[in-house]
Amino acid sequence: MTDSDLRTNPDNFCYRHPDRQSFVLCQRCLRTICGECQTPLPVGVICPECLRDAQQQQKSATVTRMPRRRAGVDSRLIVTYTLVIITTVFYLIGLIPGIGESVQSLLAFNGVLAYIQPWRLVTVTLVHAGIWHIALNMLALWALGRSLEPLLGRWRFLTLYLLSALGGSVLVALLAPGTWVVGASGAVWGLLGAMFVIGRHIGANVTAIAVIMGINLVLTFLPGSGISWQAHIGGGLVGALIGFILARTRATRMRSRQIWLLVGVGVGLVALLAIPYLLYYA
Repeated sequence: MTDSDLRTNPDNFCYRHPDRQSFVLCQRCLRTICGECQTPLPVGVICPECLRDAQQQQKSATVTRMPRRRAGVDSRLIVTYTLVIITTVFYLIGLIPGIGESVQSLLAFNGVLAYIQPWRLVTVTLVHAGIWHIALNMLALWALGRSLEPLLGRWRFLTLYLLSALGGSVLVALLAPGTWVVGASGAVWGLLGAMFVIGRHIGANVTAIAVIMGINLVLTFLPGSGISWQAHIGGGLVGALIGFILARTRATRMRSRQIWLLVGVGVGLVALLAIPYLLYYA
């Protein structure tokens, strides 16, 4: 399917706002809805008309109450806010004398330890080298999460974040064995990669994303930067792959295939860890 087809296909646009493209379907009527039209449910989102029908049924039959949005809190970004808060809390714990260093050393990633302490593959996102390191990563997570979480849904967004972090750690283990790495940059780059691919799929202008990724990539390779380019590239490649999977399996009838493909990505990344083990440690 060409970009022209995607831009003219009404299924790619909110049925209430025909000028807004979206990937999200109402869980009841299966029509495409934009972020403004979404009301979150435990297993997806619902459009305003289906919500109104459900509320009318609730009044007449005393059924389970529908979730309400609290004033001042965007419930569509619950995963984004949770990740920012958890990461910030661990950074603050890391500042506590006598405790912080132990916590950081337990969560940071090193390919040598990945085989006996596998949690490090993901907990590396909770450890940062300084205030600017965490500030820039959390700002990027918040900015990208504002667009991606309502677009993909909570569980897809969380899966994208975690698998991208895993991808960054795996590439570090493959290309820089024994190197200590900290930060959520791999996961953030995965969000960038996914947004680039999904944007291309729906015909959006992704020039700004490409420029941001290019600038960051150049900075990563500067002498003395101390940045793990392996984590950035690994996370970005996995994020782009997941973005492609989500874009190609957005239809409800393809949900089972989407889940199995995402599981396959996770299994494949873990399987790749056998390569550095055989090369360097066996």
